[in-house]
Order: sequence, then structure tokens, then C-alpha cells
Amino acid sequence: MSEDTKVKAELRESFGKGFARRLRAAGKIPAVIYGHGTDPVHVALPGHQVSLIIRRANALLELDIDGKDQLALVKDVQRDPVHQIIEHIDLLVVRKGEKVTIDVPVIVTGEPAPGTIVNQDANTISIEAEATHLPQNVEVSVEGLEEGAHITAADVKLPKGSTLLTDPEVLVVAISIPAEESLGEDEAGADEASVEEAPAAE
Repeated sequence: MSEDTKVKAELRESFGKGFARRLRAAGKIPAVIYGHGTDPVHVALPGHQVSLIIRRANALLELDIDGKDQLALVKDVQRDPVHQIIEHIDLLVVRKGEKVTIDVPVIVTGEPAPGTIVNQDANTISIEAEATHLPQNVEVSVEGLEEGAHITAADVKLPKGSTLLTDPEVLVVAISIPAEESLGEDEAGADEASVEEAPAAE
């Protein structure tokens, strides 16, 4: 674990929207920690620090709760729909060596063959990975791929120790020709056919 993921969490016993607003006004974020059959623990987290950490997908926090260390995976972040301010965070208790299920963003790299475009059908795939070694994303390269080429979930290279949970046949990326160009080619073909079929002038 890196130093920037170590977070001091304050236990809280007050609840309700009013208290949550006061917490946020003080620069803190209300959160709940649950999992492994334990009772939910309600805490307040330092707002600025945690906001930076959770920019990364599948962020893992090393919480200090009254002097006790606890690993927790960010499972849900609730935001104000208008201002996008973080209103609440759900954290799942995890242990070193434990494997968890996560959705990982798929990042497309490279450029396909000239005249083609990339159609990304799946923005994420589900995998099982060790809680302390969670990838932020997985990459697929489309460098030089021609029209008709496709990449399925089974083709995605996963980090060591990870297992694919998404259906292997799920389409992730497909390479095609832009609709405008395809339409233009069809029209050109139709024009040529018309010329060939037209009767010769007498």
C-alpha cells in the first residue's frame, strides 16, 4: 500500500441529512464500512484526500480507525446530481490475499488502418483479482487492425493473477468503415451498374 492511500477515519454516531451537510461543510465525507459479516461502521473521511484517491478506478483505502488498520475497497460513490459533490461513500472490508470482483475500464490504444474507425462495445469488463493488486484499467491495442477485425473479452490481456468473469465472447471492440464512406461506395457501385445496364444510343 502506498502512503497516499492511508486515511484517518473518524467514527461517527450522528446521522441524517443535516449532520451529513455539516460534515461536508467541514471538509469531510460521510461513509459506511461493511462486509465479512461485521456490523456496518459509520465514519467521516477527509474530503480532499479521499476525493483525489477515488479518481482512480477501484480505489483501495488503508483506513486508520481509532488506531486500528482496516483495508476497504470503494464500492459506491454517491454524488450530488447537479454539483457533483461527493455526498456519501460505501466501503467494502477486504483482507490481504483476498480476491474480489470488480469492473475494470477498458482503454483502447493505437490507431487502426487508415479509413477505418473503432467501435467500442464494452467500456468495462468484470474480473476477479487480489484486493491489494487491483488494476485501474486494462488496455487493448487496435494498432493497424483492418475493417472487420474485432476483439472479444477473451482477447483482453489481464494482469497476472486475475480471472475473467465477463462472458469470453462479449464483443469489446470492432473495426469498421464509417457509415458515410460505406454509403458512398454503395452508391458508386449502383451508378456503375446503371451505366453498364443502360442501352447503347443509336
